[in-house]
Amino acid sequence: MFEDYYGLREKPFKKTPDPRYLFLNQAYEEALEQLLYAVEERELALLSGEVGSGKTLLTRALLDRLPPLYQVAMVLNPRLSPSQFLWTVASELDIPEPASRVGELLEQIHGRLLDLDAEGKAALLIVDEAHLIPGKATFEEIRLLTNFQLDDRNLIAVVLSGQPELRERLLKRRAYRALTQRIGAHFHLLPLTVEDTGAYLDHRLSIAGAERRLFTEAAVRLLHAASGGVPRVINHLATQALIEGMARGSRLVDEVEMAAACEDQPFVMHMGRGPLRPVRGPLAQGKPLVMAKTRSR
Repeated sequence: MFEDYYGLREKPFKKTPDPRYLFLNQAYEEALEQLLYAVEERELALLSGEVGSGKTLLTRALLDRLPPLYQVAMVLNPRLSPSQFLWTVASELDIPEPASRVGELLEQIHGRLLDLDAEGKAALLIVDEAHLIPGKATFEEIRLLTNFQLDDRNLIAVVLSGQPELRERLLKRRAYRALTQRIGAHFHLLPLTVEDTGAYLDHRLSIAGAERRLFTEAAVRLLHAASGGVPRVINHLATQALIEGMARGSRLVDEVEMAAACEDQPFVMHMGRGPLRPVRGPLAQGKPLVMAKTRSR
């Protein structure tokens, strides 16, 4: 739609969790390193953050960083009973005929983990949207999975990713202390600062092929105020602003166009406080972008 107009190869603010677009500021880099450490040690890790904070993208980046020795089990919809949850895990671990009873499922999973270890491999379980786990009983099955170990090493790493209520539930309720005592790494993702918001835009635009900045400093400040620093909201509003700029014939999105893009959006942070107005101040010119850097392990 607008890619050709701005000289882009692709859409820079897509909704899909493409690891190429992961913005590694200090906080996100620390979160990724903690997850990697927990997986390498085959421990339980907890990743929490608000809706749209980048948890799924971070776990996809985690998978990209891992060597091929890991057998990965993904549970994307954990609103399951204990037996349904374990059946899903068993299926993801390529157990050909998962049993129907919890005890038998645990035995099958244990056997599969021992077979993987004998092959020089390891297992990783990632539970996305873990705040949707319906009750303590399913969390108890997760705890039992972390019991599978040899004398010198665990047999499976577990990453629980979810909204802040997951963190509140596990860390502040005594009923879950047997599980929380096993957490080897925990990171809570905070919203981006205004400075990080500008760097985030530059990063994604450079991956998409931009050779200059497309948003003024004033537009970035307004975008941060409207989005609250939440990456998913930033992506949506930045896309709308680029479309607005194209419609107006602008090559550089300013605060007036950003304000127009944010109007009537149901999730912007200014709801209930009157119309969103442009933030006045010095405008950035269309400076060349510093191309995104990648880190290697």
